[in-house]
This record gives sequence, C-alpha cells and structure tokens, in this order.
Amino acid sequence: MTSTLASSIPGLDEQTDVAVETRLIPPYNLILLDDDDHTYEYVIEMLRAVFGWSDERAYLHACEVDTSQRTILITTSKEHAELKQEQVHSYGPDHRIKGCSGSMTAIIEPA
Repeated sequence: MTSTLASSIPGLDEQTDVAVETRLIPPYNLILLDDDDHTYEYVIEMLRAVFGWSDERAYLHACEVDTSQRTILITTSKEHAELKQEQVHSYGPDHRIKGCSGSMTAIIEPA
C-alpha cells in the first residue's frame, strides 16, 4: 500500500510517496481430534469450561468430531491457539470411562 503522508509527517512535501507495509498475523486453527476414550458429555463439558461455549455449540462440535474425526475449535493467532491447546490438554481424563488415561488431543495447523 502506498500513501501520501505529507500532511501528517513534518518535512515531507505533497509529492513524496511513503510506502507503508501492513503485515497481518497469520491465522491458525486449533483442531480437536476424535478418539474412543471420551464421551459426548466429556467433550461438551470440556468445551464449555475451556471456551465458555453454550451446551448447543459444544454439542455441535462433539457431533462433528465424532463424525468427521476432527473439528476446528477456533481460528486465531498462534499464541492464542497454543494457550487454548494447553487448556484442552490439561483438562484431564474422562471420569465416565474406566481406564481413560488423559485429555483429548488438539493440534494446531495454519488456517
């Protein structure tokens, strides 16, 4: 993008073009992966706790991860995706399933 900024920058005349480069932060997807070690109730509970979502929105993601083997939870900056990934991974095992060894898996991919 090129803009004439003479009026806002002292010392520049009206004919001076200043190149202004705008760089956007690249977006990343946080993706929840399916497994057989967690119930729908667990997924809904975890998504409500980590993201503050309604039962309905969390249920829709639980259905999608079950049928498609994955669901995009959020598209955001890499740092925010990493924070939410850590929260998903630290949520803990599903107490409803005997032998459940831990949290669900979430991965980060460029959007």
